[in-house]
Amino acid sequence: MLSIKDLTLHYGHSQILNGISMEAEIGEITCVMGTNGVGKTSLIKAISGRHMRSAGAVTLDGQPLGKLPAFGLAHKGIGYVAQGREVFPLLTVQENLETGFNCLPKGERRVPDEIFELFPVLKEMRTRRGGDLSGGQQQQLAIARALITRPKLLLLDEPTEGIQPNIIQHIGRVIEQLRSEGQMAIVLVEQYFEFAYELADKFVVLRRGEVIQSGARDSIAKSELLSLVSV
Repeated sequence: MLSIKDLTLHYGHSQILNGISMEAEIGEITCVMGTNGVGKTSLIKAISGRHMRSAGAVTLDGQPLGKLPAFGLAHKGIGYVAQGREVFPLLTVQENLETGFNCLPKGERRVPDEIFELFPVLKEMRTRRGGDLSGGQQQQLAIARALITRPKLLLLDEPTEGIQPNIIQHIGRVIEQLRSEGQMAIVLVEQYFEFAYELADKFVVLRRGEVIQSGARDSIAKSELLSLVSV
């Protein structure tokens, strides 16, 4: 579904990513791992169009994406859940969800029941403002908002950061369910090693903006993977 070849990215004169190549398939979770500052979030931002890549090719479902901005890539089927959630604090839960309607044909602009089946707490809080929710509730809202767009590719950047354990478990179950439905590819950036290891089908390990290891979960020993992503 997603194919990246030789992606590079700069912030000003500083090169952050150097020749990244990776793939993510429908019905699989591809986990991008590495220590802090190695370029994981920068990679997600480059894929989502939040930061324009310097070079390299990205294709989605066999179609070259060129250098579209974020809103153009959202229309192409890329759903992005940013680190820090980025919910609209003054909008209600319902209104936050409806911001995803812009990616849908007019006749399909509704919040499907499946969203509230995945995240029951959001149904209870539809009229509450996003800024009044807890961190875990905001994370659920951010994921639900991305799902409203019916993405072909779902990008999740540190979904467990600052979240209480019971919500982490719930988010893990949601991600597993989305994988089992087989309708999207999922790319997960995650520092919580056990959470990532249990979910991932494939790993891509970064160091200093380069891929140093990649492969299916059963091709990399857990101890080896842990040593690669530890400080």
